[in-house]
Formats: sequence, C-alpha cells, structure tokens
Amino acid sequence: MILLSGLLFLLWGEAARCLEEFTFDGDIRQFAVATNTVYVATEEKLYQLNHDLTLVQSLTQRGVLKTGKRVEDTQFLRVSETDQWNSTFSVIVLLPFVENDSLICCGVTDNCGYCELLDLEDITNVRYREHIQVGSPWRSSASVSFLVNVETWSRNETYILAATEQQEDKSTETSCSTGTDAVILHNTNNNQRGLIFSSVGKDIHVAIRREDNVEFIDGFQIDSTIYLFSNLPSKDKSNKVRLIWLEGKESKGTTLKSLRGATLSLSDGGKGSRLLASSVVPGGPPVLWSGVFSVDGGQSNTELVVFDISPDLTGDIDVDPDFCRTPCADRSKPKTLEQKVVLLRQKYMTSVLAVRQKAWMVFFIGTSDGQLIKLAVDKNYHTACPRVLYRANEDRQVFPKIHLDQVDLKHVYVPFQNEMKRVPVSKCSTYATLQDCWSAQDPCCVWCGSKCSCTFGDDCRDSDWVSIPDESQQKMVSYKVAQDRTGQITLDIQTHFTVGSEVLSKFACNFVTSFGDPCRAGLPHQFPQCTCNLENSTLPAEGLQVTLRIRLGTTSLAEKLKISNCTEIRGPPTSVLCRQCIEAGCGWSTNGCSWANQGERNDSVCQSLESGMSSSKPEISSISPSVVSFYGRNHAVLSGRNLGGVTRVRIQADMDCTPKESPVWTNTGVNLTFHIPSADNKGVVKVCVVLPDGSCHGNAQITYQSSPSCTNVTPSSSWVSGKRQITLLGSHLEFVEGVVHSHALQDVRAPRNSNFQTVCTD
Repeated sequence: MILLSGLLFLLWGEAARCLEEFTFDGDIRQFAVATNTVYVATEEKLYQLNHDLTLVQSLTQRGVLKTGKRVEDTQFLRVSETDQWNSTFSVIVLLPFVENDSLICCGVTDNCGYCELLDLEDITNVRYREHIQVGSPWRSSASVSFLVNVETWSRNETYILAATEQQEDKSTETSCSTGTDAVILHNTNNNQRGLIFSSVGKDIHVAIRREDNVEFIDGFQIDSTIYLFSNLPSKDKSNKVRLIWLEGKESKGTTLKSLRGATLSLSDGGKGSRLLASSVVPGGPPVLWSGVFSVDGGQSNTELVVFDISPDLTGDIDVDPDFCRTPCADRSKPKTLEQKVVLLRQKYMTSVLAVRQKAWMVFFIGTSDGQLIKLAVDKNYHTACPRVLYRANEDRQVFPKIHLDQVDLKHVYVPFQNEMKRVPVSKCSTYATLQDCWSAQDPCCVWCGSKCSCTFGDDCRDSDWVSIPDESQQKMVSYKVAQDRTGQITLDIQTHFTVGSEVLSKFACNFVTSFGDPCRAGLPHQFPQCTCNLENSTLPAEGLQVTLRIRLGTTSLAEKLKISNCTEIRGPPTSVLCRQCIEAGCGWSTNGCSWANQGERNDSVCQSLESGMSSSKPEISSISPSVVSFYGRNHAVLSGRNLGGVTRVRIQADMDCTPKESPVWTNTGVNLTFHIPSADNKGVVKVCVVLPDGSCHGNAQITYQSSPSCTNVTPSSSWVSGKRQITLLGSHLEFVEGVVHSHALQDVRAPRNSNFQTVCTD
C-alpha cells in the first residue's frame, strides 16, 4: 500500500542514496568533463566543479553590453550579481582544450555571437574575449561542436568544428546568423591563419552548406576520420538519419571537401525514425556506434541500435545530395548502412554512453522518466539483464549527454534539469557471495579471492580473481551426460568463468558421492573443463547424487548434481519434459530424451513443442490495476478463462531477465487476486499465469511508473477537531491508497477521490 503523509509533505519512498550531487541555480545548458574537472553552463552561471562534484568556483554570465558603431566594437562586461545588468551570455559551445590549458566558451549575448577563452584551472581568468559567431546564433538549437585535429604538412592543427542547425521557421538571414553554412571549422589560437576563432582558411571562408532543414545530434573524431550525425526532417513528417565522414588532413578546405556520407537505416524502414542521442563504442576496428532512435516520431517508443560505421573512403568526395560546398543539385545518392542489432527496446530513452570492459560492451542509458539503466552486452551481442543504477522518484529527463568520470572510471555524471549526480557504474560490493557476484553478469566486477568479496577488477591487487566469461551464460557450471557404444557413461563439466593467472594454475575438480569417488582414475582437469568417466555404467533409478567441488585459486565452489539415465526420462513430448531433459544434462531428439551425444542441447528446441494443452489453456483478458507505481500494488485482480489451475503469476521485463512470481491468493476460475511486486525500473512488463507443471500461459502487460510526489496541501490548516477536507497536489497521486497524519501514524485514511494531480481526504 502507498501511504501519503499529507500535512508533512512526506512520502513513503526510497531510502536516501549515498550519491554525490550538485544543484545549480538554473537549468543545465551545456556540460563538459576534462581530467579531474566538470564544467557546467546554466543560463546565468558557469560552474567549475571537482570530479566529485564539489564546487571550485562559479562565474556569473550576467553583464553589461556596451555597443559600438560596428558589431565587433561591442563589449560584454561581467558585473556582480547585485549590480544592474542588461545582457546574458548564453553558452552554446563549451569545450575543454586540455593541450592548451584553456576552456573555450562560445554562445550568444543580446547582440549576436560572443566567445571567451578561459583558464582551464581557473574559469574566472579570462584570457581572451571576442564578439564573433561560433556555433548556433540561437540560444536553443540542435547544434553540435567539438574539437578536431587536422594533419598539416608541418604539424597537427586543432580546430573547432561547429555544426549548426538549419530550420526554415528560424531566421537564417540576420546579422548574426551563419546563413546556409551548416558545418564550419574555427581556429583555436592566434598562430593559425586568420587568428583565433576565425573560419578563414587558405581558401578564405570555407564551409559545408545545407539548403534545407537539419538537426545535428553528435560528432567525434577517431584517428584522422571525423564523424558527424544529423536528422534531416522533411515537410511530410518523414526523416532521414545521416552520417558524414570527413578526413582531417592538410587544411580546413581539404578537410571539408573530403565529405562522404551515408544514410542509417533501421530494419523496419524507419522513415519516421529520429536519432535522439549517440555514443561511439570504444575499441575497434570495426568502428561500432550506438544510437538511441525514436521509432514513432516522438520520444515514447525508443530503441538502442548498434551500427558498424567504419568509414568508406573509396567513393567520390563532395558529391553528397544533402551536404555540399557548392550547389547541391544533381548529386549521387549516398550509400545506406543497415543496423547490426537492436540491443534494447525501452520507452523514453534519451541518452546513451558506451564503454568497453574486457570483451564486453557496457551501455549507460538515460530516460525521460528519470532512470539510469546499465546494459552489458557480450561480443556476440547477447545482452545481460538491464539493471537500474539510479531511479528518480519523479519523472525527470536525463540530459542527452552522459560522461564518464575520467579520474576513477567508476562513476558516470548524470545531468537532470538543474542538478547533476555522480552515480557508481557498478554495485560490486553489494554482492555477498561468488554466486551473487557472478549472477550480476557485470563485467566491471570480479570475485577477489584474497579479499573474499566482490570488487571492481582493479581493486583486486593480485591475480587471484574470478569473473564472468567473455560470452553471456545462464549458469556458472553446466554439464552433460553422454554414453558411448561400450556403455561407458561420461560426465563432462564446463565452468563459465574468466580467471586470473593464479586461479588458472590452481584449478581442480573433485567428484563425491555417498560411497566415495565415482570416477575412474587418470583423467586430468584443465580449466575450464573437467571430466569424469563413471566407474559404474548403471545408474540408480532415482538418479546418482553427485557433489562437485571446484577449486578456483583460494576460492572453492560446490555444486550438487543429479545424474540420471537420459533414456529413462519419459513422458509425452511436451516443452516441460524437454526442458527437464536438457537441465538433466541430456539431449532432446524427435523420439524424446536421449544421451547428450545423441540429441539437441539447445533450449530453443523446447520452444517449438506444444505444451500438450489445447482449449484448456489459461487465457488473460485483463488486469486491474494495470498501471502502478514502481512500489507495486496489493490485491490486484486478474481476469480471464480457464484460470482454475493457476498457482502463480509471472512478471517479466522485455529482456531475458530473472522473472518475478507472485502466488495466487484467491481463485474463482475466472478471476484471481495476487500482489503486483515492486520493480527496479519503470516501464512495461509482460504477465503470464503459471500452472503446476511450470508452463506459463497468456500475454498481458503491467506498466510501472514513478511513485507519487506531494508538492502542496490546500488548505494547509485545519480545526482542532479535524474532519476538514483537504486537497493534496502533486503528481502520480492516482496510485495513493491511503493518507496518514504525523500525529496519528496508525490511522490510515482512504482518499475520498484521486487523480493524477490531486488527492482529496479528511
């Protein structure tokens, strides 16, 4: 039950989190990370924070604009927060230039563009300022800027690549606009031709043009290749997602002229698909890249998709139909890149950060309803269960960019509207056993033998550690039972770990039954496998109980196995019997269960089998309520047909995660009651009903949303005798089941009525 404490504005909610965070005076516009410092620009301040989000100093963006006869004569002078001011410097470009010990800040004042070069260690030290347009001329726009290196004949030059949104509904012909110039390279120092911030090159002004709408989403450089991503919306509400490749060589003009492009295509055609956020996957080749796509034109139905964007530098340059240095008419159609895989379908995704951890890819995904989700993916693109690292009580959108803490590489910076949180990338220390540590399927964690605990990999100082394998597995230990033509029964053990060198040299297996060692002598054990040829070729009818003890360095692991005669596992060929056969280490053939070397060991063969039921299968018609907060709901009602044999209700997310099951409390055959359990994350889950044989039937959905939050009480005072009707204001209040008062916590009052924003009670 969700209880709302009305008079104190208290809510039964999540326990306090030990997170480092910082709240800003205003909404975040831009933020950047450089080594041990975080820089954040809001509308009226620029902040310099330590990597743990403690404040170093802030700089006001308010000032006095003194105009001159010419635009370049205009001066922007900062004033104290108590002085009068008439202009604000809105930062659009925020780039730490570490090699030059400087922070590049460019944006707009009330009189067009303005740039500053600040000291990287002390942002109050302004090294240089100039009224010049670098980046978008609008305070709010879909534009991108980043530093690029260009290999000239004598040295590498660093430039600012500014990719500016082009929209018909925005004025593009103003004194401070860039016209149809979509991509421009600007200088970063006075030693470059044209001096600092200039776009002049050997060919005077050079730029890539776009004569129609474009929204830039992301960009970066790998080696000498520059990658730039954009949406090209059209009047018929369709959209193209484009990738531009540039080669950073020789000069500004040569770099921009090297333009080649491709169109990114989703498997469903994706005419309405839009790119919302992106992150390159470190490592390679190939160059793997992840993008969050909206597949319905909005932000509700989103997918995380991986592409191979390795540059194709064999085609002609500067012939793209959408981007060009000369008029774009009569150009060739760009190549199409097809998606490699969809990793996650999840509503409301807004941002992504990809990192490498050993052979795994790890994605940190932000959502518009206030979640940070972690998704580990192996080299075959098999995903582990998504885990929620942070969940806001209320719906708050995560900023499109997430950055990694460069100091310890163990935290990510998650920005919301006006605050930033530093969230650990893993919860290794919360896993108390080897089993828990391994089952988390977290490539950041290892079981450290010398510490006898689950830790980050680099916190285990020696080589006595155990971790998950390079490929996703469901169990730490698997086995199969085979029989050869002579009747010899062999038990093959496969362990699923990666290990340190000390563990590798001290690997051993020991098989024990109630009467001793069941194995013939002479078979050596070599990681990750061990084999036992059974002395007795006849197995007991009830099966042979075997305890397997595995030594992994200083860590020991015990598994209890039941070895059965595979040919004696009999019954109707149902999916339940098939899974029982495979779980016993046997193989499934068309005639039923057989020895592992004579049948199929893949669980997918069981999915094609009928359960043996026809018209008597349970069916689900409705669940009430079907929308709940992430705390769940007691006494939910599930309605349908043929429910008499149902014993449990199974709730499972879209990914192959461990499902949750709730027992049935009452059952009439057409209606049953159960408790909807709490959830780690918000979103839609699937529901089916479980029969005694373990089979699950029906297909319904439950949606988890944010918990209720209270913002105000009207009226805020009452009579001493009580009984005055009050109204609580907030969000998601339709989930409230009762209201308590601080002076009478044992007295739970059911609300008179409630909706999304209000609750009325006595």
